[in-house]
Amino acid sequence: MSRTLIFFSIALLPVLGCSDPKNTPQPQQVAFYLGTYTGGESEGIYKFVLGDDGSLKKGGLMARAENPSFLALSADGRYLLAVNEVSDENQMGYVSSFKIGQDTLVLVDRETSGGAHPCHVVTNPEGFVVVANYSGGNMGLLKIGADGSLPGLLDVQQHEGRGEHPRQEAPHAHSGWFADDGSVISVDLGTNQLWFSTIDPGSGRFLPGTPPTLSMEPGAGPRHLAFHPEHPWMYIVNELSSSVSLVKKNPFGEGYSVAQTLTTLPEGFTGENTCADIHVSPDGNFLYASNRGHHSIAIFSVNPENGNLTTLGHEPTRGETPRNFNLSPDGRFLLVANQTTNSLVSFSRNLQTGLLAFVDQVDAPSPVCILFAP
Repeated sequence: MSRTLIFFSIALLPVLGCSDPKNTPQPQQVAFYLGTYTGGESEGIYKFVLGDDGSLKKGGLMARAENPSFLALSADGRYLLAVNEVSDENQMGYVSSFKIGQDTLVLVDRETSGGAHPCHVVTNPEGFVVVANYSGGNMGLLKIGADGSLPGLLDVQQHEGRGEHPRQEAPHAHSGWFADDGSVISVDLGTNQLWFSTIDPGSGRFLPGTPPTLSMEPGAGPRHLAFHPEHPWMYIVNELSSSVSLVKKNPFGEGYSVAQTLTTLPEGFTGENTCADIHVSPDGNFLYASNRGHHSIAIFSVNPENGNLTTLGHEPTRGETPRNFNLSPDGRFLLVANQTTNSLVSFSRNLQTGLLAFVDQVDAPSPVCILFAP
């Protein structure tokens, strides 16, 4: 080889990015936190990493906490909130606030949730914190400070009533959500209703909506909900009837109504099952719901004209009791927490068809809630 050719080849290396590793695209990773039940091997809140290829990697214990079963981020992403799903001698559970560090979660404050066995927490940009207390049958209202503190309980919205199912003997608040207009929608499995309210910014108290509730189909047992990203539609996953309901605002008048309800189970399945979680894809074209018993993710397409659902299929979760799942921020992957078989499973998501394909699996102790880091 001539000296001229050798010099020309070497000169090309930087252009091709071969001699400088900094010019080589690095695989993207995203961290997520895992809330757990601590009755077994779990010690609290853990961190994992989702690779650009859908692989899962353990990141270790981030904070010791008692039954941190559901997690949420503050609006500024600096603090993590966790319920402590317990009932003390005063029949109270707790909410804990942690400052987020690079590899740590540092406890900042802990406050009562307003009722026993809190199972869901959510925050809004104004710093209000809404907690669903399952055994208490109520919603607790707090506010997180700029320093992550929780000064104290502001209000409690006590639910009243019962449903037709044996598990609906009393109110069982299961989740709370902030709508785009700032109102609060509480989902109560026990009363079989959605409860609507607003927060008075001056007094820091719940104000009942008009009308204050919407009853679901008898025995449904609503648990969680998901908002459509582009339209004023919300989807309710019904734990007891293993179904998903489309709820819309009434076109002429106040309040909401149920527009459609579909089963989450395949035809011919006769085993016991309860639903747990629900999510809509970032583009609004697909909806997913978890089945505990059939141990699957039910997959639906969303009609862009009216929000109606069509069943596409069911993906086995490769573990039992998929209590919670979540979509990666870019929507490319779906991660499932199989509670009783102690595993996290990742699936790639076909963005055109909505269908799922298994990618990876990793052990995790009593996993309950998947929350992607800010």
